[in-house]
Amino acid sequence: MKTIKLTPKALLIGLFLIPCALMYGQDPVKVAPNVYKKVLLENDVVRVIELEIPAGETIPWHHHPDHTIYALTDAKVEITDKDKDPVTVEIKAGESLFIPKVTHMAKNLGANSAKMIVTEIKPKMVKKMKTMTTKTKK
Repeated sequence: MKTIKLTPKALLIGLFLIPCALMYGQDPVKVAPNVYKKVLLENDVVRVIELEIPAGETIPWHHHPDHTIYALTDAKVEITDKDKDPVTVEIKAGESLFIPKVTHMAKNLGANSAKMIVTEIKPKMVKKMKTMTTKTKK
């Protein structure tokens, strides 16, 4: 039986990486409850969340399944997807976007709070929709 010896340096690195791994890609409502204000609806198909990002605020790394964004106010947000360079997105009040599943972080670059409604499509429903689409094509 082999024994693995951990040096203090290796142990320190491990202790640092565990919280990073746990935080990277978590539920946005848990990671940023100050931004993801209220879950308006949740069932087996969707979760609808009201969010407000104060000016200059950064939302830490979090994960969404496929989802839509509906802007309640004009917004200018810097989005950094995992392993990609930041992208600045400008959206006007009343506009919508579809965003495929993603792990990202976001920062409000605007002078005012950005208010939006996020509708996440549950992965179980996405799988069902893909199955239905495949059957229709045959």
